[in-house]
Amino acid sequence: MEKKYTSQATVHWTFDKHGIVEADSSIPHTINFAALPEFGGEPGVWTPEHLLLAGVSTRYVPTFRGMSAASRLNFRGLEVAVEGNVEKQEGGLRFTRILLRPVVTIDRGRGPGAGWPLAGKGQTRMPDCALHPGDICAGTEDRGSR
Repeated sequence: MEKKYTSQATVHWTFDKHGIVEADSSIPHTINFAALPEFGGEPGVWTPEHLLLAGVSTRYVPTFRGMSAASRLNFRGLEVAVEGNVEKQEGGLRFTRILLRPVVTIDRGRGPGAGWPLAGKGQTRMPDCALHPGDICAGTEDRGSR
């Protein structure tokens, strides 16, 4: 396995309040973006904030898949909602919180064993948690109580 991976993207500001992001030529589609409407951006398009949150949540999915494989958890579905707070602070605007809300669907009895916290649940909602480097969040709260 490689020790270093490089990804590239290019941003083009194309209109007064609008731009596009493109990746290398192997990815054929671009993403339109603008600033948040609260900051004069065009409504109805992706914002840099949406793109950051999408990046965080899409990174969570393969990480979860790898951890599930290592613990022999067979799951049928994974949905990760993500929410971020941007606040004005000294020096400018900053993300002050990114909250991931993963929902995992597993078949009854298909977890890695009776001792695993999710074993025996049809659909489980992890507790809401802000994930920081080094944090581990786990739980067995039923999704119905959402």
